[in-house]
Amino acid sequence: MQKKQISILALQNANYASIVDARAVFKKVNELYRERYKRDFFDIRIIGETKQVVIEDGLVTITPDTTTENLDEKTDLIIIPALRGDMISNSHHNRFFIDWIIRQYRKKAEVASLCTGAFMLAITGLLKNKKCTTHWNYAKEFRYYYPNVILVDEKIIVEQNGLYSSGGSNAYWNLLLFLVEKYVGREMAVLIAKHFVVNIDKMSQTPFIIFNGLKEHEDEEILQAQEYIEKNYADKITIENLCEKLFLTRRTFERRFKKATHCTVIEYLQKVRVEASKKALEAGRRSVDEIMLDVGYFDSQTFRQLFKKITGLTPVEYRDKYKK
Repeated sequence: MQKKQISILALQNANYASIVDARAVFKKVNELYRERYKRDFFDIRIIGETKQVVIEDGLVTITPDTTTENLDEKTDLIIIPALRGDMISNSHHNRFFIDWIIRQYRKKAEVASLCTGAFMLAITGLLKNKKCTTHWNYAKEFRYYYPNVILVDEKIIVEQNGLYSSGGSNAYWNLLLFLVEKYVGREMAVLIAKHFVVNIDKMSQTPFIIFNGLKEHEDEEILQAQEYIEKNYADKITIENLCEKLFLTRRTFERRFKKATHCTVIEYLQKVRVEASKKALEAGRRSVDEIMLDVGYFDSQTFRQLFKKITGLTPVEYRDKYKK
């Protein structure tokens, strides 16, 4: 059987750990596979624009296995590492990879972006009208620049049509394990998970998300509504009241609110209230019912169901996990 070709991109302003960890995972697969079958499963190469790529503010210099001048041969899997700094300018700095990624995908190669590497994948246009995920803290920025991509930022791993993406920071370990299982099998993925001490089936990053409503828009009335909700979330807030304050019809207000924030008014209020309850639970000084009342809910079952829907945990589970 021919070895699977894996190309890990040494991008400018990349997160060094994501490059090294990806390489380490596939090298370990080769080591274990070699013990059993006397050969490697993967052919792994690091690709850079030049013969040396300096990243991490000059702290790290990578010597790639090959450069972009030698990218004619086909690959089976492209790994886009996480990026640091300004996502759009960093994607632009690495634009020399874009056409190659597109060509390889058209030749049936698969592409996996780690964490904020989703910005680099999105700039290729391959994600148009497709689902992906990225670090939750960059979700607003991602939606702003790539509105034609379906971002499911609560997920740790998203797969669609041979395009893979992972959630925040260390979530890329879960995607790497996912790829090992896909290519080599579950048994190997379990062995790799045990070797690197990684929880193999973690699929959601909702417990880690800090909600911060999208405000990088130019709709002043909607911005006023957001600020009012965030200051008065514990009170009874209705859409009718907000419309009256802003002198807007309900239909116009709801349409503009969704366009500006990517949330309905009710979803926005729910997320603000749950975020406030998360902070109170982290402090660990009050009961769940007391916190529920403080953030504006009066039905215990409704509050608990909503909290779990947004965070992936019950209020008690969240408190036990994060309380001081």
